[in-house]
Amino acid sequence: MRVAVIGCGLIGAAAARELALRGVQTVVYEQCRPCHGTSGTTFAWVNSHDKEPRAYHDLNVAGIRAHHELHGRGVHDSQWFFPTGSLAWAEGADDATRLRRIHARLESWGYPIRELTQSEARGLEPDLQLSPRVDQVLFFPDEGYVLPTILLARLLGEALDLSTKLRCPVRVDAIDVVPEGVRLKLADGSADKVDVAVSCVGRWTAGLMATAGYSLPMADPDAPGSPTVGYLAFTCPTPARLGRVVRSPRLNVRPDGGKRFVLQGLDLDLSADPAASIDADDPIAGELISRLGRTLRGAEGVAIDAIRVGQRAMPADGVSAVGHLDERGRLYAIATHSGVTLAPLLGAIAAAEIADDTQSDDLVPFRPQRFAPTAQ
Repeated sequence: MRVAVIGCGLIGAAAARELALRGVQTVVYEQCRPCHGTSGTTFAWVNSHDKEPRAYHDLNVAGIRAHHELHGRGVHDSQWFFPTGSLAWAEGADDATRLRRIHARLESWGYPIRELTQSEARGLEPDLQLSPRVDQVLFFPDEGYVLPTILLARLLGEALDLSTKLRCPVRVDAIDVVPEGVRLKLADGSADKVDVAVSCVGRWTAGLMATAGYSLPMADPDAPGSPTVGYLAFTCPTPARLGRVVRSPRLNVRPDGGKRFVLQGLDLDLSADPAASIDADDPIAGELISRLGRTLRGAEGVAIDAIRVGQRAMPADGVSAVGHLDERGRLYAIATHSGVTLAPLLGAIAAAEIADDTQSDDLVPFRPQRFAPTAQ
């Protein structure tokens, strides 16, 4: 069997690695460079903190477990997964009500949570600055964060060690599902033939699947102010101490290696526009720095190194779409939000379904056929 994996973000690299581990002849096609798409502009929080419905929550819990298992099998690579948990708290009445609802739901589902006092929270993060109005901090011990480029290096490197081929930069413009397999039409006018194609192209999924005659709609990744678009700010090194993801009412922050932080203010995303240029002295950057200074002692006035507008990959109904599109198993798609959390898990499931002809019960609610693809 010869399999093409289209797209070399975390999902594509994970699928390629798992296929290679099963002895499948695998070629990865990447239109620009590895980690160029959504994987390169992500908050990279590994969690199932506020994900519904229950089946999607459970899938993400399995994704967290897959990260812990992969991390435990690390031998010589740099650290990419930091399973240090996350902290969250509320201040205003509306935010407190919402957090209580999340707490109650997750507790009823058996998701690990600990309630901390301010003193206990500062025992974990000494530089936290908490308002006197905060009477409770929630700690989610199984969660963590990822350094995406280092994780991708681990996944792709192991795939290449097992004779996977990387074709980059090579853009796949169209897919033609034919009786004997799949024909990939490349941007240079040439074509390659494989037995199975695996689409891991994130926010470009709808367009690529349409060339094969299938409907897999995605939320618009270019619409300013939509849930698919958001700011990410990357700081210069700062002396503040932080070892885990923190979600305060107005700022999400995580470490990014080298004493740098990644910042996210979800309420600011309404003005985010992928088509507009933004630089480190934009007022949005200044607002994020101000919020950071109110969240972490020692971070006041730190400089922003870069600010980007991330574009999330999200199927139209908000949950993952994973599986074969045609009855003969020639075309497989993986399209999902929560791609960082789910990459190792979905890579393994997809490889098993393709190479071993298995069917995962966990993916029954997430098959792409719910979008009524065109029959082939």
